[in-house]
Amino acid sequence: MKTPPSSPVSPPDAPDAASAASAATRTGGPSIRIGALVPLTRPGWTEAGRHLLAGLELAVREVNGTGGIAGRPLELVVRDTAADPRRASAAVDELAGLGVAALAGEYHSVVARAVAARADALGVPFLCSSAVLDTLTEQPTSWVARLAPAQSHGWNTYADFLLRAGHSRIAVVAQPSVYWASGTGILRNRLAPHGGSVAELDMTRLTPAAVCDELVGQGATALLLLVGYPEPAVPIVQAVRRDERLPEMLIGAPAGQPEFGEWLALSGGDGAAVPFLRYLPERLSPLGARVGTALREELGGAPSFVAFEGYDTVTVLADVLRSHGADRERIAAAWPGVDVEGTRGRIRFSRVPGIGVWQWAWAPVQVVERDRADLDQFRVLHSG
Repeated sequence: MKTPPSSPVSPPDAPDAASAASAATRTGGPSIRIGALVPLTRPGWTEAGRHLLAGLELAVREVNGTGGIAGRPLELVVRDTAADPRRASAAVDELAGLGVAALAGEYHSVVARAVAARADALGVPFLCSSAVLDTLTEQPTSWVARLAPAQSHGWNTYADFLLRAGHSRIAVVAQPSVYWASGTGILRNRLAPHGGSVAELDMTRLTPAAVCDELVGQGATALLLLVGYPEPAVPIVQAVRRDERLPEMLIGAPAGQPEFGEWLALSGGDGAAVPFLRYLPERLSPLGARVGTALREELGGAPSFVAFEGYDTVTVLADVLRSHGADRERIAAAWPGVDVEGTRGRIRFSRVPGIGVWQWAWAPVQVVERDRADLDQFRVLHSG
Protein backbone atom coordinates (compact mmCIF):
# COMPACT_ATOMS: atom_id res chain seq x y z
CA MET A 1 0.00 0.00 0.00
CA LYS A 2 1.28 3.45 -0.89
CA THR A 3 1.90 5.96 1.86
CA PRO A 4 -0.86 8.62 2.04
CA PRO A 5 0.30 11.85 0.42
CA SER A 6 1.62 14.38 2.89
CA SER A 7 2.08 17.44 0.71
CA PRO A 8 -1.56 18.62 0.61
CA VAL A 9 -2.13 18.21 4.35
CA SER A 10 -1.62 21.35 6.40
CA PRO A 11 -0.38 20.93 9.97
CA PRO A 12 -3.28 21.12 12.45
CA ASP A 13 -2.11 24.44 13.87
CA ALA A 14 -1.07 26.19 10.65
CA PRO A 15 -3.22 26.95 7.59
CA ASP A 16 -1.47 26.63 4.26
CA ALA A 17 -0.94 30.36 3.79
CA ALA A 18 1.73 29.90 1.12
CA SER A 19 -0.56 27.95 -1.21
CA ALA A 20 -3.37 30.45 -0.63
CA ALA A 21 -1.08 33.35 -1.54
CA SER A 22 0.12 31.53 -4.64
CA ALA A 23 -3.44 30.82 -5.74
CA ALA A 24 -4.42 34.44 -5.19
CA THR A 25 -1.50 35.59 -7.33
CA ARG A 26 -2.51 33.31 -10.17
CA THR A 27 -6.10 34.51 -10.34
CA GLY A 28 -6.00 37.99 -8.93
CA GLY A 29 -8.29 37.29 -5.95
CA PRO A 30 -8.26 35.64 -2.52
CA SER A 31 -8.98 31.94 -2.45
CA ILE A 32 -12.26 30.38 -1.36
CA ARG A 33 -11.40 27.79 1.22
CA ILE A 34 -13.05 24.38 1.50
CA GLY A 35 -12.28 22.29 4.59
CA ALA A 36 -11.57 18.69 3.55
CA LEU A 37 -11.89 15.94 6.17
CA VAL A 38 -10.33 12.58 5.26
CA PRO A 39 -8.84 9.56 7.09
CA LEU A 40 -5.14 9.51 6.17
CA THR A 41 -3.68 7.60 9.13
CA ARG A 42 -4.62 4.50 11.09
CA PRO A 43 -6.95 3.37 12.50
CA GLY A 44 -8.77 5.00 9.59
CA TRP A 45 -9.13 3.25 6.25
CA THR A 46 -6.23 5.14 4.79
CA GLU A 47 -6.57 3.88 1.23
CA ALA A 48 -10.16 5.12 1.18
CA GLY A 49 -8.91 8.45 2.48
CA ARG A 50 -6.24 8.62 -0.21
CA HIS A 51 -8.80 7.97 -2.95
CA LEU A 52 -11.26 10.47 -1.51
CA LEU A 53 -8.57 13.14 -1.35
CA ALA A 54 -7.43 12.38 -4.92
CA GLY A 55 -10.96 13.00 -6.19
CA LEU A 56 -11.32 16.23 -4.22
CA GLU A 57 -7.95 17.53 -5.43
CA LEU A 58 -8.52 16.64 -9.08
CA ALA A 59 -11.81 18.53 -9.15
CA VAL A 60 -10.25 21.56 -7.43
CA ARG A 61 -7.44 21.64 -10.00
CA GLU A 62 -9.95 21.51 -12.83
CA VAL A 63 -12.07 24.30 -11.33
CA ASN A 64 -8.99 26.48 -10.87
CA GLY A 65 -7.75 25.62 -14.35
CA THR A 66 -10.91 27.13 -15.83
CA GLY A 67 -10.77 30.39 -13.89
CA GLY A 68 -11.89 29.34 -10.44
CA ILE A 69 -15.04 30.82 -8.91
CA ALA A 70 -15.59 34.24 -10.49
CA GLY A 71 -11.80 34.64 -10.73
CA ARG A 72 -11.11 33.32 -7.24
CA PRO A 73 -9.36 29.96 -6.79
CA LEU A 74 -10.65 27.13 -4.68
CA GLU A 75 -8.29 25.99 -1.93
CA LEU A 76 -8.57 22.74 0.01
CA VAL A 77 -7.55 22.93 3.65
CA VAL A 78 -7.09 19.25 4.51
CA ARG A 79 -7.34 17.68 7.95
CA ASP A 80 -6.71 14.04 8.80
CA THR A 81 -9.52 12.57 10.91
CA ALA A 82 -7.82 9.18 11.48
CA ALA A 83 -11.32 7.70 12.04
CA ASP A 84 -11.53 9.61 15.35
CA PRO A 85 -14.79 11.51 15.97
CA ARG A 86 -13.24 13.79 18.62
CA ARG A 87 -10.34 14.68 16.37
CA ALA A 88 -12.78 15.41 13.54
CA SER A 89 -14.94 17.65 15.75
CA ALA A 90 -11.87 19.63 16.78
CA ALA A 91 -10.93 19.97 13.10
CA VAL A 92 -14.39 21.39 12.33
CA ASP A 93 -13.91 24.03 15.02
CA GLU A 94 -10.49 24.91 13.63
CA LEU A 95 -11.66 25.05 10.01
CA ALA A 96 -14.65 27.18 10.92
CA GLY A 97 -12.25 29.61 12.60
CA LEU A 98 -10.12 29.69 9.45
CA GLY A 99 -13.12 30.94 7.51
CA VAL A 100 -13.84 27.99 5.23
CA ALA A 101 -16.95 28.44 3.11
CA ALA A 102 -17.94 24.79 3.53
CA LEU A 103 -16.76 21.40 4.72
CA ALA A 104 -16.40 18.35 2.48
CA GLY A 105 -15.45 14.70 2.61
CA GLU A 106 -15.18 12.01 5.29
CA TYR A 107 -15.46 8.29 4.76
CA HIS A 108 -16.26 6.80 8.18
CA SER A 109 -19.89 7.09 9.25
CA VAL A 110 -19.24 7.54 12.97
CA VAL A 111 -16.79 10.34 12.16
CA ALA A 112 -19.13 11.99 9.66
CA ARG A 113 -21.80 11.97 12.34
CA ALA A 114 -19.56 13.97 14.64
CA VAL A 115 -18.67 16.36 11.80
CA ALA A 116 -22.32 16.86 10.87
CA ALA A 117 -23.31 17.58 14.47
CA ARG A 118 -20.55 20.14 14.91
CA ALA A 119 -21.16 21.72 11.50
CA ASP A 120 -24.84 22.09 12.34
CA ALA A 121 -24.02 23.67 15.70
CA LEU A 122 -21.58 26.16 14.17
CA GLY A 123 -23.59 26.95 11.04
CA VAL A 124 -21.04 25.65 8.51
CA PRO A 125 -22.30 23.84 5.37
CA PHE A 126 -21.09 20.25 5.15
CA LEU A 127 -21.31 18.15 1.98
CA CYS A 128 -20.67 14.57 3.10
CA SER A 129 -18.96 12.54 0.38
CA SER A 130 -18.91 8.91 1.49
CA ALA A 131 -20.46 8.14 4.89
CA VAL A 132 -23.74 6.22 4.70
CA LEU A 133 -25.24 5.93 8.20
CA ASP A 134 -28.92 6.87 7.95
CA THR A 135 -28.91 8.92 11.15
CA LEU A 136 -26.12 11.25 10.13
CA THR A 137 -27.77 13.83 12.39
CA GLU A 138 -30.10 13.33 15.35
CA GLN A 139 -32.43 16.08 14.15
CA PRO A 140 -33.18 17.42 10.65
CA THR A 141 -30.73 20.12 9.59
CA SER A 142 -30.45 22.48 6.63
CA TRP A 143 -26.65 22.68 6.93
CA VAL A 144 -25.76 19.16 5.79
CA ALA A 145 -26.15 17.38 2.44
CA ARG A 146 -24.89 13.96 1.38
CA LEU A 147 -23.83 12.28 -1.87
CA ALA A 148 -23.44 8.67 -0.68
CA PRO A 149 -26.60 6.55 -0.54
CA ALA A 150 -28.03 5.97 2.92
CA GLN A 151 -27.03 2.68 4.53
CA SER A 152 -30.61 1.40 4.47
CA HIS A 153 -30.78 1.86 0.70
CA GLY A 154 -27.45 0.16 -0.05
CA TRP A 155 -27.71 -2.65 2.48
CA ASN A 156 -31.28 -3.48 1.48
CA THR A 157 -29.91 -3.90 -2.04
CA TYR A 158 -27.27 -6.23 -0.62
CA ALA A 159 -29.94 -8.26 1.21
CA ASP A 160 -31.88 -8.58 -2.06
CA PHE A 161 -28.72 -9.93 -3.69
CA LEU A 162 -28.35 -12.55 -0.94
CA LEU A 163 -31.94 -13.70 -1.38
CA ARG A 164 -31.59 -13.89 -5.17
CA ALA A 165 -28.44 -15.97 -4.75
CA GLY A 166 -30.31 -18.44 -2.50
CA HIS A 167 -28.88 -17.39 0.87
CA SER A 168 -31.34 -17.08 3.74
CA ARG A 169 -29.31 -18.35 6.72
CA ILE A 170 -26.82 -15.53 7.22
CA ALA A 171 -24.13 -15.16 9.88
CA VAL A 172 -22.49 -11.82 10.58
CA VAL A 173 -19.23 -11.56 12.46
CA ALA A 174 -19.31 -8.14 14.08
CA GLN A 175 -17.46 -5.75 16.33
CA PRO A 176 -19.21 -3.16 18.53
CA SER A 177 -20.13 -0.12 16.40
CA VAL A 178 -23.20 1.96 15.66
CA TYR A 179 -22.49 1.43 11.96
CA TRP A 180 -22.21 -2.37 12.17
CA ALA A 181 -25.25 -2.64 14.46
CA SER A 182 -27.29 -0.53 12.06
CA GLY A 183 -26.23 -2.72 9.14
CA THR A 184 -27.18 -5.90 10.98
CA GLY A 185 -30.63 -4.49 11.75
CA ILE A 186 -31.19 -3.51 8.12
CA LEU A 187 -30.26 -6.98 6.88
CA ARG A 188 -32.44 -8.72 9.48
CA ASN A 189 -35.47 -6.58 8.68
CA ARG A 190 -35.13 -7.17 4.95
CA LEU A 191 -34.54 -10.92 5.17
CA ALA A 192 -37.11 -11.83 7.85
CA PRO A 193 -40.26 -11.43 5.68
CA HIS A 194 -38.70 -13.91 3.23
CA GLY A 195 -37.92 -16.50 5.88
CA GLY A 196 -34.32 -15.41 6.27
CA SER A 197 -32.37 -15.17 9.50
CA VAL A 198 -29.27 -13.33 10.71
CA ALA A 199 -27.11 -14.82 13.47
CA GLU A 200 -24.55 -12.55 15.12
CA LEU A 201 -21.06 -13.77 16.01
CA ASP A 202 -19.24 -11.58 18.54
CA MET A 203 -15.72 -10.99 17.27
CA THR A 204 -14.62 -9.63 20.63
CA ARG A 205 -14.63 -13.20 21.99
CA LEU A 206 -13.97 -15.36 18.91
CA THR A 207 -10.83 -16.27 17.02
CA PRO A 208 -11.01 -16.83 13.25
CA ALA A 209 -10.91 -20.59 13.88
CA ALA A 210 -13.78 -20.30 16.35
CA VAL A 211 -15.77 -18.37 13.74
CA CYS A 212 -15.44 -21.39 11.43
CA ASP A 213 -16.70 -23.69 14.19
CA GLU A 214 -19.73 -21.46 14.74
CA LEU A 215 -20.53 -21.43 11.02
CA VAL A 216 -20.50 -25.21 10.86
CA GLY A 217 -22.69 -25.50 13.96
CA GLN A 218 -25.28 -23.02 12.76
CA GLY A 219 -25.57 -24.24 9.18
CA ALA A 220 -25.14 -20.76 7.76
CA THR A 221 -24.52 -20.47 4.01
CA ALA A 222 -23.14 -16.92 4.03
CA LEU A 223 -20.81 -15.02 6.37
CA LEU A 224 -20.74 -11.22 6.29
CA LEU A 225 -17.72 -9.33 7.61
CA LEU A 226 -18.86 -6.43 9.81
CA VAL A 227 -15.42 -5.91 11.29
CA GLY A 228 -12.32 -3.78 10.99
CA TYR A 229 -9.92 -3.98 8.09
CA PRO A 230 -7.35 -5.38 7.55
CA GLU A 231 -7.63 -6.87 11.06
CA PRO A 232 -9.56 -9.02 11.76
CA ALA A 233 -11.29 -9.17 8.34
CA VAL A 234 -8.41 -10.69 6.36
CA PRO A 235 -7.54 -13.46 8.90
CA ILE A 236 -11.22 -14.46 9.02
CA VAL A 237 -11.37 -14.75 5.23
CA GLN A 238 -8.23 -16.85 5.18
CA ALA A 239 -9.52 -19.16 7.93
CA VAL A 240 -12.88 -19.76 6.23
CA ARG A 241 -11.36 -20.29 2.79
CA ARG A 242 -9.00 -22.92 4.15
CA ASP A 243 -11.54 -24.78 6.28
CA GLU A 244 -12.48 -28.01 4.49
CA ARG A 245 -15.85 -28.02 6.22
CA LEU A 246 -16.91 -24.77 4.50
CA PRO A 247 -16.19 -25.17 0.79
CA GLU A 248 -19.42 -23.49 -0.36
CA MET A 249 -19.52 -20.69 2.21
CA LEU A 250 -20.19 -17.26 0.68
CA ILE A 251 -18.11 -14.53 2.31
CA GLY A 252 -19.44 -11.01 1.89
CA ALA A 253 -18.23 -7.55 2.90
CA PRO A 254 -21.03 -5.05 2.26
CA ALA A 255 -19.00 -2.13 3.62
CA GLY A 256 -16.67 -2.34 0.61
CA GLN A 257 -13.29 -3.51 1.92
CA PRO A 258 -12.46 -5.58 -1.23
CA GLU A 259 -12.73 -2.44 -3.39
CA PHE A 260 -9.22 -1.39 -2.43
CA GLY A 261 -5.88 -2.65 -3.64
CA GLU A 262 -4.63 -3.32 -0.11
CA TRP A 263 -7.31 -6.00 0.26
CA LEU A 264 -5.88 -7.83 -2.72
CA ALA A 265 -2.30 -7.37 -1.53
CA LEU A 266 -3.08 -8.83 1.90
CA SER A 267 -5.52 -11.59 1.02
CA GLY A 268 -4.47 -12.61 -2.50
CA GLY A 269 -6.69 -15.23 -4.08
CA ASP A 270 -8.55 -15.74 -0.80
CA GLY A 271 -10.00 -12.24 -1.24
CA ALA A 272 -11.62 -12.98 -4.60
CA ALA A 273 -15.36 -13.62 -4.89
CA VAL A 274 -16.21 -11.57 -1.78
CA PRO A 275 -19.26 -9.51 -2.82
CA PHE A 276 -19.37 -5.91 -1.65
CA LEU A 277 -21.30 -2.69 -2.27
CA ARG A 278 -19.94 -0.23 -4.81
CA TYR A 279 -21.55 3.08 -5.78
CA LEU A 280 -20.86 3.21 -9.50
CA PRO A 281 -23.03 2.79 -12.60
CA GLU A 282 -22.48 -0.21 -14.86
CA ARG A 283 -21.21 2.19 -17.54
CA LEU A 284 -19.60 5.53 -16.84
CA SER A 285 -20.73 8.61 -18.76
CA PRO A 286 -18.17 10.46 -20.91
CA LEU A 287 -17.51 12.73 -17.92
CA GLY A 288 -17.09 9.75 -15.62
CA ALA A 289 -14.77 8.00 -18.07
CA ARG A 290 -12.58 11.11 -18.43
CA VAL A 291 -12.38 11.61 -14.69
CA GLY A 292 -11.68 7.90 -14.20
CA THR A 293 -8.70 8.10 -16.54
CA ALA A 294 -7.31 11.14 -14.72
CA LEU A 295 -7.81 9.49 -11.33
CA ARG A 296 -6.07 6.34 -12.49
CA GLU A 297 -3.03 8.40 -13.48
CA GLU A 298 -3.11 10.22 -10.15
CA LEU A 299 -3.46 7.10 -8.02
CA GLY A 300 -1.30 4.77 -10.08
CA GLY A 301 -4.12 2.25 -10.29
CA ALA A 302 -7.86 1.83 -10.67
CA PRO A 303 -9.86 4.50 -8.81
CA SER A 304 -12.45 3.30 -6.33
CA PHE A 305 -15.98 4.68 -6.14
CA VAL A 306 -14.73 6.78 -3.21
CA ALA A 307 -12.49 8.79 -5.56
CA PHE A 308 -15.50 9.56 -7.77
CA GLU A 309 -17.43 10.64 -4.67
CA GLY A 310 -14.64 13.10 -3.88
CA TYR A 311 -14.69 14.54 -7.38
CA ASP A 312 -18.47 14.91 -7.35
CA THR A 313 -18.31 16.67 -3.98
CA VAL A 314 -16.22 19.53 -5.36
CA THR A 315 -18.29 19.60 -8.56
CA VAL A 316 -21.42 20.28 -6.49
CA LEU A 317 -19.75 22.84 -4.24
CA ALA A 318 -18.23 24.71 -7.18
CA ASP A 319 -21.64 24.96 -8.85
CA VAL A 320 -23.21 26.29 -5.65
CA LEU A 321 -20.37 28.77 -5.11
CA ARG A 322 -20.68 30.10 -8.67
CA SER A 323 -24.40 30.72 -8.32
CA HIS A 324 -24.70 31.71 -4.64
CA GLY A 325 -21.28 32.97 -3.56
CA ALA A 326 -19.22 31.94 -0.54
CA ASP A 327 -21.64 33.01 2.21
CA ARG A 328 -22.32 30.01 4.45
CA GLU A 329 -26.04 30.62 4.91
CA ARG A 330 -26.56 31.02 1.17
CA ILE A 331 -24.66 27.80 0.47
CA ALA A 332 -26.82 25.84 2.91
CA ALA A 333 -29.98 27.38 1.46
CA ALA A 334 -28.88 26.24 -2.02
CA TRP A 335 -28.94 22.47 -1.40
CA PRO A 336 -32.54 21.93 -2.62
CA GLY A 337 -31.78 23.76 -5.87
CA VAL A 338 -28.70 21.72 -6.84
CA ASP A 339 -28.93 20.16 -10.31
CA VAL A 340 -25.45 19.12 -11.44
CA GLU A 341 -24.06 16.48 -13.78
CA GLY A 342 -21.69 14.30 -11.74
CA THR A 343 -19.46 11.43 -12.74
CA ARG A 344 -22.13 8.89 -11.74
CA GLY A 345 -25.32 10.64 -12.77
CA ARG A 346 -27.38 13.78 -12.30
CA ILE A 347 -27.09 15.03 -8.72
CA ARG A 348 -30.12 16.55 -7.03
CA PHE A 349 -30.88 16.74 -3.31
CA SER A 350 -34.20 16.04 -1.65
CA ARG A 351 -35.65 15.21 1.75
CA VAL A 352 -35.90 11.44 2.24
CA PRO A 353 -38.13 10.07 5.04
CA GLY A 354 -36.09 9.03 8.06
CA ILE A 355 -32.99 10.95 6.98
CA GLY A 356 -32.33 14.37 8.49
CA VAL A 357 -29.99 15.79 5.82
CA TRP A 358 -30.38 16.81 2.19
CA GLN A 359 -29.82 13.57 0.32
CA TRP A 360 -28.93 12.60 -3.26
CA ALA A 361 -31.53 9.86 -3.79
CA TRP A 362 -29.83 7.88 -5.11
CA ALA A 363 -26.34 7.28 -6.38
CA PRO A 364 -26.15 4.02 -8.38
CA VAL A 365 -25.65 0.90 -6.26
CA GLN A 366 -23.97 -2.34 -7.33
CA VAL A 367 -23.01 -5.59 -5.64
CA VAL A 368 -19.70 -6.65 -7.18
CA GLU A 369 -16.84 -9.05 -6.51
CA ARG A 370 -13.27 -9.53 -7.66
CA ASP A 371 -13.14 -12.13 -10.41
CA ARG A 372 -11.33 -15.34 -9.40
CA ALA A 373 -9.91 -15.62 -12.93
CA ASP A 374 -8.54 -12.06 -12.93
CA LEU A 375 -8.21 -10.44 -9.51
CA ASP A 376 -7.90 -6.95 -11.01
CA GLN A 377 -11.35 -7.23 -12.62
CA PHE A 378 -14.76 -6.88 -10.99
CA ARG A 379 -17.94 -8.81 -11.78
CA VAL A 380 -21.29 -7.08 -11.27
CA LEU A 381 -23.61 -9.50 -9.47
CA HIS A 382 -26.61 -7.28 -8.75
CA SER A 383 -27.73 -3.68 -9.25
CA GLY A 384 -30.17 -1.70 -7.17
